[in-house]
Amino acid sequence: MTERYSEMPQQPERDEAVIRVQGLVNRFGDNVVHEGLDLTLYRGEILGVVGGSGTGKSVLLRSIVGLKRPNDGTVEVLNQRLNELSESQRSQVERRFGVLFQRGALFSSLNLQENVALPLIEHAKLSREEAEYLARIKLSLVGLPPHAARQFPESLSGGMVKRAALARALALDPDILFLDEPTAGLDPIGAAAFDQLLVTLRDAMGFSVFLVTHDLDTLYAACDRVAVLSQKRVLVVDTLENVAKTDDEWVQDYFNGPRGRAAQRSAGPTSSQE
Repeated sequence: MTERYSEMPQQPERDEAVIRVQGLVNRFGDNVVHEGLDLTLYRGEILGVVGGSGTGKSVLLRSIVGLKRPNDGTVEVLNQRLNELSESQRSQVERRFGVLFQRGALFSSLNLQENVALPLIEHAKLSREEAEYLARIKLSLVGLPPHAARQFPESLSGGMVKRAALARALALDPDILFLDEPTAGLDPIGAAAFDQLLVTLRDAMGFSVFLVTHDLDTLYAACDRVAVLSQKRVLVVDTLENVAKTDDEWVQDYFNGPRGRAAQRSAGPTSSQE
């Protein structure tokens, strides 16, 4: 059963924005993906970003983390505009967030311990011994057994790969965690376990989460607010209950169709939304 996993979920600091996107424009040739898009992520919250195919959910994530330069508008991350910083200044800001891509993006030639240690060696300049010690701690933090540290990605289940990728994203103790379809490809039990892990770690560590997903169960289980991308902008951003009431055909089909109703029934009342 999907449920809210934290009895006392950490409430976001509504007056403290860690990401502020204003007037964002993204184009690929003549194809305009975003036009005048505004969105804010607050400290300590888990924000779910949803939308139909072609609405640019992953493009938005890539624009925020600096992998795609917007055509117009501003993106502030931790009170800094990345495209206005020097390379060294930008590197310092980028160390403060972690990214988990849809397929995990682990290096197949490295075992899990080495995968997680890599950013600690490259960015924190730790010795290999120190980095691998911390890597084992991070792997334990995400619920992987000690023997998994020596295993290679190809020998692992999809759920273990996602947990290992999460451990690597958390290696540098980020302020913001970016997740792109983190439960894609997982069975329902594995997906629910990942949702529980995410909420538990957020409550314990206090980071903010920008979460791109199609998974309705994840929205109900983990997200404080939901943003719907449509018509090249953010159509609505609010609590899940309020978003589900939005008078829009896609929103109604998505949240109140058969799968949406099933997710609502399995979620039941939540402590943050009662």
